Amino acid sequence: MLIVTYRNVFFAITGLFVVVSIAAVLIFGLKLGTDFTGGVLAEARYENSRPSVEELSVSLREAGYSGFAIREAKDNGYIVRAGNISSEMRASLPQTLSINGAYPATMERFSEIGPTIGVELRNKSLIAISLVLLAILLYIALVFRKVSKPVSSWIYGLIALVTLVHDVIVPIGFFAVLGYVFGAQVDTLFVTAVLTILGFSVHDTIVVFDRVRENLRLNHEANRREDFELTAGRSLQQTFVRSVNTSVTVLISLGVLFFVGPESTQDFALTLIVGIIAGTFSSIALATPLLVTVEKWRRKDK
Repeated sequence: MLIVTYRNVFFAITGLFVVVSIAAVLIFGLKLGTDFTGGVLAEARYENSRPSVEELSVSLREAGYSGFAIREAKDNGYIVRAGNISSEMRASLPQTLSINGAYPATMERFSEIGPTIGVELRNKSLIAISLVLLAILLYIALVFRKVSKPVSSWIYGLIALVTLVHDVIVPIGFFAVLGYVFGAQVDTLFVTAVLTILGFSVHDTIVVFDRVRENLRLNHEANRREDFELTAGRSLQQTFVRSVNTSVTVLISLGVLFFVGPESTQDFALTLIVGIIAGTFSSIALATPLLVTVEKWRRKDK
């Protein structure tokens, strides 16, 4: 298949995505949400017209808020995220959001997380992602343990891990840019989306690897000597349409959730959309070509 034949081109494209994503994180950083830093999240819906973002910002600053983020919400409202606040600021928040009654508003949602809980959630999220990656590596090595020629089972696992790291870095870089431009914040829903992306992506990669394993078995039973590159390319071709169709179906559902769903799930849906596109690309254009490259390195060393 062309993807395997011209794998260096796809390696370059993948490397570009990763470098740009890492650069975005280093330059812009990630805006951590109140789930990780502690603070408040409030959503207000206005009965008539709503104030401009500038007016609301002035009202919040006068009330003592700093480092807050304001996002427009559907149904004539705003979502405000801010750091930890005093009990007096909490009590006067409805009046602050209504700008002293000039814009009558109803509090639709209010949540508050302490700084200690925020740090604990952040640490547990990092541990959860690390454990998932380790479990996937061990699972693939176990499932492919009978595949030792021409590539060992551990190589299958390590390559899957490389593709998963790519699938995590790209959405993180995307959200770094989104946070810089639109003030999007990373919260526990983002971590949930990343874990979902890992599961979806590794499933796609295993489907291709499993077809490679099956074709290797058929070659052995038929006593047919075939170059590993041809076997891998044929396996990728056999699963290509299935992988693309599965991803497109999921993307259609996520697109509906993003455009029609509530404001609170838009970032979640957008993270999944970016991650699934990256995961589909890596499972097709990175995983199998890497497998072929490793096999060629192994032959050269002998």
